[in-house]
Amino acid sequence: MIRIVAFVCAVVISACEPTPAIVPQENQATLAALPAMKTFTAGRGRPTNKSNDQIAQDFLDLVFQTETGKPLTVLTRFEGPIRVSLSNNASPLMRRDLAQLLARLRAEARVDIDLVRPGQDAQIFVETVARRELQTSRPEAACVFEANVSGWKELRRFRGSRSGQLERMTSRRTGTIIIPSDVGPQEMRDCLHEEIAQGLGPINDLFRLSDSVFNDNNIHVVLTGFDMLILRAYYDPDLRNGMTKAQVANALPGVLARINPRGQRGGRESATPRRWNNALSIAIAANTSNERRYRSAELALAEARTLGWTDHRLAYSLLVAAKQRLPRNARSGRATFVEAQQLYDSLSGQSVYAAHVAAQMAAFALAEGSFSEAISISDRAIPATRSSENAALLSTFLLLKAEALEASGRTQQARIVRNDGLGWARYGYDSDRDVRSRQQSIQALVPRGR
Repeated sequence: MIRIVAFVCAVVISACEPTPAIVPQENQATLAALPAMKTFTAGRGRPTNKSNDQIAQDFLDLVFQTETGKPLTVLTRFEGPIRVSLSNNASPLMRRDLAQLLARLRAEARVDIDLVRPGQDAQIFVETVARRELQTSRPEAACVFEANVSGWKELRRFRGSRSGQLERMTSRRTGTIIIPSDVGPQEMRDCLHEEIAQGLGPINDLFRLSDSVFNDNNIHVVLTGFDMLILRAYYDPDLRNGMTKAQVANALPGVLARINPRGQRGGRESATPRRWNNALSIAIAANTSNERRYRSAELALAEARTLGWTDHRLAYSLLVAAKQRLPRNARSGRATFVEAQQLYDSLSGQSVYAAHVAAQMAAFALAEGSFSEAISISDRAIPATRSSENAALLSTFLLLKAEALEASGRTQQARIVRNDGLGWARYGYDSDRDVRSRQQSIQALVPRGR
């Protein structure tokens, strides 16, 4: 069981995993030894199955308070066409991923947004800098959006807090997004999706949102159908820059009935206390102690059980608690994973979360020599993982499956699946050294002598 614990804590992509350390790129010999990088084609978010009543509540909670819980008095947005400038030092792959995102925003959210060349008039500026340089200004940020700031040079001079600036805003004229230049393609793309979405619209994050990037758990890494609907409502002609919360609440039912007629049924979920949200924030934080994360995960799970939840909020509480319990008590951690898996399997629209649990279960199966089970679990989870465009998690399933196939004597099939997994890993991780480390960790799970 020790090898299982080591794998789950250090290898499987999860909501609780800190950002991997930056390491130098490998030399050309190592690059040549790996298959070509795989990338995703432009996708489209699946329509949300939430009721319009619930979406309206989510919209108000996202728009009219900051991540720290401070209230915002008015809605602020860009007026007129929105143009995005990407710095010249960005990679061609990052430019392609940005172009795909903007195309989705035009098609799904109906936002008038497009890419322009550097030097042309723009409202949103996207620049890349070394992570170390970014952290001199924002020590704990993976990437940054700053409203009404035009470029990195101006952002470095800006010393006010982001939340304070947002509380005083009455409109959005410009915005700057800073993304590390020395991270993998997936992290760059994920930053583009999250920061542009928050640059355009809501700036809050809510753990209760199970189908959104407006959530700090990093389960969804690209904009979902729910996110596109929120942004479409945000830029609907019936809403205006400077509207109060009461004015927006009064207009939303008509807006949502028109743009989302399928949501005209059902009601709202029960209220979600902020103490549950706060506990989860600490439980998945990278910059706090293991003991504090463990206690916070237990607090969130206890809160979910006390409130009698049987929905995605309890399931996510179980997932976070399982990850914190596993290094302390392997039996308890695994039992909690199983409980989370059973609950996710009973809920509709939770296949991406279920895939994160499945990664743990496939690892358990491989380490125990249950190779057919590891293959079966991976095969069931791969479609949802692929549609969510999480290359790091997709590569994990493929590499787990490859090792199970190899141990079962199906060498040729294992080679094909392994190459597929390594191709996706090159998009999903920061460097080829990270790819090799991940591959070796998964290989080490196979019981000795097999």
